[in-house]
Amino acid sequence: MCDDAQDTPEDPARGIGRRALFVTGAAAALTAGSVTFAAAAGGDRQTRTIRGTLPAGAPDFVYVPVEVPTGVREFRVSYRYDRPAVPAGTAGNALDIGLFDERGTALGGRGFRGWSGGARTEFLVRADDATPGYLPGPVRAGTWHIALGPYTVAPQGLAYELTVTLEHGEPGTTPSPRYPPERAGGRGRAWYRGDCHLHSWYSDGRRTPAEIAALARAAGLDFINSSDHNTHAAHPHWADAAGEDLLILLGEEITTRNGHVVALGTDPGTFVDWRYRARDHRFGAFARQIRRAGGLVVPAHPHATCVGCGWKFGFGEADAVEVWNGPFTADDEVTLAAWDNLLVAAARGGRREWLPAMGGSDAHRDPDVVGLPQTVVLADDLTRRAIQDGIRAGRSYVAESKDVSLSFTATGGRGLRAGIGERLPVAPDAPVTVRLDVRGAPGCVPRLVTDEGVLLTGDPLPADGAGTLEWRTTAAYAAYVRAEVRHPQAVPQLPGAPAAFTNPIFLGEG
Repeated sequence: MCDDAQDTPEDPARGIGRRALFVTGAAAALTAGSVTFAAAAGGDRQTRTIRGTLPAGAPDFVYVPVEVPTGVREFRVSYRYDRPAVPAGTAGNALDIGLFDERGTALGGRGFRGWSGGARTEFLVRADDATPGYLPGPVRAGTWHIALGPYTVAPQGLAYELTVTLEHGEPGTTPSPRYPPERAGGRGRAWYRGDCHLHSWYSDGRRTPAEIAALARAAGLDFINSSDHNTHAAHPHWADAAGEDLLILLGEEITTRNGHVVALGTDPGTFVDWRYRARDHRFGAFARQIRRAGGLVVPAHPHATCVGCGWKFGFGEADAVEVWNGPFTADDEVTLAAWDNLLVAAARGGRREWLPAMGGSDAHRDPDVVGLPQTVVLADDLTRRAIQDGIRAGRSYVAESKDVSLSFTATGGRGLRAGIGERLPVAPDAPVTVRLDVRGAPGCVPRLVTDEGVLLTGDPLPADGAGTLEWRTTAAYAAYVRAEVRHPQAVPQLPGAPAAFTNPIFLGEG
């Protein structure tokens, strides 16, 4: 399976049966033959090349053990793989990569040292530095593992080549992490704008934290959430980008083979494993880990059509759901409708618990727009906890930009009043007045949606983008009301893309 570049490597395509195939308590994984390095003098470098072929239907993860001797200063890996032509409609080869140290590959990630997916062809780790996506730290003696993730494999198989280089010498000093503060200069109880789904160059993005923060400020955002794929390596690099005008939350996008979930606002340095599928019954444990670390569990783009992106874990562990992801597309429309069905189920069952909606840009690189869309949250202050409390309670709406703002309320007798995400406790037949005020959406059409569907559509808003829509109803007629502001229709039989939509106001004593 492996040897140095001067020798003829063993052919791994002879069959998987003679190798150790094991289940880690999650998705199936394959362990290939090990690579051994001899002890060497300081300053020496040793290189080994490993070649192999993975068949179609390969396990989700393939671990290549590397025996690391004492005295290693730097561990470096480069890799490549073939991309043969495939028939139309057939997935070609895509191979992700990461690294686990001598603490092992067990689920939970104790030995995790980094993941770059398919974003890089090489990486290094050492005590004082690491490639973005990887964690600096000592290169200790023992069995390390290069983790390969065959995302898709062509019918011809996937032939790969790994080059591992160890450099011996005195290790440097691992820097102490410094994290952004959990509070910024807020306005007390107010509406705060944020983007909770962003990628930097610490995973597959192309922007630095400083560049993202500058774009967030330009977009009028008050807070953002770091959510790189399958790594927390970016966490210590956000401190300099934060400020009194920008709160930076730390998280991760956990990218499984059965859907993606954003960990929103976890404790600094929190890593959440992704190596499982829905059939492994592991997600609940990792959702609880996110909450123990102070974060929110937010399934991302649940109806996206990319391989592995569709959400298969159900919503029982979710704190909110990302309904609008980046520029609004057909799969967002499907998600919006599916989320509305969940609201109907909650209202029908008389349950007080429901799943709030939010949005995020999922911006990676130019021309992706940071803050398209943005989640606008009513929070007691601009702090990690206050923002999370507002999102969890559904006191929020989603808007396409800082130019669009909404006010949405329901009032009843005896001075009763409820806002977005709240309940108006009125008798079934008591009169209720619903009012939507819109600013910054010229030409868009406001409408009100209930558990029965769209029940009121207003006129297009004038050139200044401001307008009001009022409706009178009862709790017997509408279990909840939510608002949408839509652009003009562009495709027959489909509504225009939203400029904004709200979480619901529930009507009735509940």
